[in-house]
Amino acid sequence: MASSGLALLLALALATRASPAGRKCELSGLWRNDQESLMEISAVRADGGFQGEYLTRVSLAGGCIRVSPLKGAQHDPGEAAWPTFGFTVRWERFSNATAVFVGQCFVGPGGKELLATTWLLREAVGSLEDDWRATRVGRNVFTRKRSPKGKVLQSWSPSCDDSLAPAP
Repeated sequence: MASSGLALLLALALATRASPAGRKCELSGLWRNDQESLMEISAVRADGGFQGEYLTRVSLAGGCIRVSPLKGAQHDPGEAAWPTFGFTVRWERFSNATAVFVGQCFVGPGGKELLATTWLLREAVGSLEDDWRATRVGRNVFTRKRSPKGKVLQSWSPSCDDSLAPAP
């Protein structure tokens, strides 16, 4: 009886260790969402802060889309296996909008890491009467994209001729 109990305990321990729930989800790295946008997050600091870059594939602004900086924070870094987080993207020189994302990192079947996010996109409007149309809301799911270490988004960014852009 004792040996079958020990065998059951060992089997449960191994199953838990091998299951996706037993695996931690890491925010740092390169991610692609369901709209083909790319995001690269640096290492998460001990205080939960992180930064990175975002290359959207979706824009209503027109013009050349550029890699844009992001800054954010992860809740309880190092403690939660599937952490919650939030970050802001300041669109770089092609849009007058700001986006904020909140979400949670998950490990799904087969160890696939996912970032389930909800976002708000705020565009500038000319008057308080137009405020009603200034904010959009949506959802994106990001999956980890395997790539070489280091900043790679600049190489995937479209070429923009700065000489054609108006001076700031």
